[in-house]
Amino acid sequence: MTDAPDRSAFEAGSPERPTWPAMRRGLRQRCPNCGEGTIFKSYLKLRPSCGTCGEDFSHARADDGPAYLTILVTAKILGTLMLFVFERWQPGPYVLAAAFSVGAILMSLYLLPRFKGMIVGIQWAKRMHGF
Repeated sequence: MTDAPDRSAFEAGSPERPTWPAMRRGLRQRCPNCGEGTIFKSYLKLRPSCGTCGEDFSHARADDGPAYLTILVTAKILGTLMLFVFERWQPGPYVLAAAFSVGAILMSLYLLPRFKGMIVGIQWAKRMHGF
C-alpha cells in the first residue's frame, strides 16, 4: 500500500475540462480557457495571465516537449520531401542542402510556438502544474 493521496477525491470536486478544444486553442496560440486572449507576450514567453478571462499561466511548464515535437514533425516531413525531390529531380548537393536548411529553419520557427501552446492547453485541460 502506498501513501500517495487519493486523486479521486481531488478530481471529484473539479469539473471536467475538454482536452481537444484546449489543444486546438493552444495550437492557435489562444487561451485554452476562453479561446480569445493570446497566451504569448513574445515569441515563446507566456503571458502571466489571459487578458480576456484572467486564467493564470504563471505556473505552466512546457519544458522540452515543444522542441521534441518540432524536431519530430520537421524531420519527418522534410526528410520524406528531400527523398522525393532527390529521386525526382536529382539537384546538386549544395542546392539540396541550402533549400532544405532554409525549409527546416522556417518550419521550426513556425511550429515551435504552436506546439508550446498545444502543450499548455493539454496541461490546462488535465489540471497539471497548478492549473
